[in-house]
Amino acid sequence: MTDTATLDRPRPGRRFPWRRFATDACWMLVLVVICAVVITWSFGDGTGFGINLLVSACIGTIAFAIIDGVRLAFWGEKVRPHWLAFAALIAVGVPVGQIAGARLAGWLLGRELTGLHTLGSSRTTGMLVFTLLATGAVTLFFASRDRLARAEAAAAQERARAEAVERQALQAQLQLLQAQIEPHMLFNTLANLQGLIALDPQRAQQMLDQLIQYLRATLSSSRAQRTTLAQEFALLEAYLGLMSVRMGARLSYGFDLPDALRAVEIPPMLLQPLVENAIAHGLEPTIDGGHIHVTARCEDKLLTLSVADNGRGLAAGPGKAGTSLGLSNTRARLDVLFGARASVTLQPADTGGAVARITIPLEQDKT
Repeated sequence: MTDTATLDRPRPGRRFPWRRFATDACWMLVLVVICAVVITWSFGDGTGFGINLLVSACIGTIAFAIIDGVRLAFWGEKVRPHWLAFAALIAVGVPVGQIAGARLAGWLLGRELTGLHTLGSSRTTGMLVFTLLATGAVTLFFASRDRLARAEAAAAQERARAEAVERQALQAQLQLLQAQIEPHMLFNTLANLQGLIALDPQRAQQMLDQLIQYLRATLSSSRAQRTTLAQEFALLEAYLGLMSVRMGARLSYGFDLPDALRAVEIPPMLLQPLVENAIAHGLEPTIDGGHIHVTARCEDKLLTLSVADNGRGLAAGPGKAGTSLGLSNTRARLDVLFGARASVTLQPADTGGAVARITIPLEQDKT
């Protein structure tokens, strides 16, 4: 039972919605009880509540089975039938339910209820009108419930669409930030390569070979949305190998990655900007160079990644003019991905240099 609207053709092969039919039947039983109460104590003829309940149940069940059963079988639970088709269905279901239900109730009671199923009698006509009004009332109830369900479904669909648009916007923002990091690294490397060509062509050639190997290794992972700590550290090793060609013995480096954290996933290219800053501002401006140590630790479901150097230190200021793009982009990426749960700090190190730390929530507990 529902209100009328557009006419839709039934879809072939559709299964009958028994769950919806059972739910509607429960509401129909409530209506039957209400009808029995009204007939007994409002305009009944002295018949007891039990008999009126049985008669109402028989009439209501048959009328309901015809009207709601045919509606669900032909139009389904999500389609509203045309109002003319539904009116015709009620015009058939109500009198059939009245006559067949009264005969069934009479058979169950062991007596003839001719006043309820004899066409033309005043009592039968009155009961037909009453059944029709009850059917109209329950139709309005089901129509209101269907409209509410459709409104909730439309609201849920709109929320899902808005969330999808937001995810796409965030992904586009992340890709933009990541795309800005890669040219930044390439620009610095190529600038160093240009200077080395004039001073030491042999080392420049060696550096170019290392750069090609590094780009070949990082091309796929730098475009990915996630990478593992093992992969990220491997890329750092390739990058520092590249830098060591240019700085020679002035640069040394080390890694500390526990085996339990090797499979932990993080955003790609997260540590490289910090390593670049350590070289550019901490080690490269000094005559003796220095050491870079990259570590990963996990504590209280938080992953801490540190890049420490023993170079000039923060008090000495920037080692050369720069755009601060790497560090600012790292902060922006983490803010988009993790919000206030992530942090990036740059502090003086105990060794006299600087230490940059990234703290992010550990999404995959591999410890």
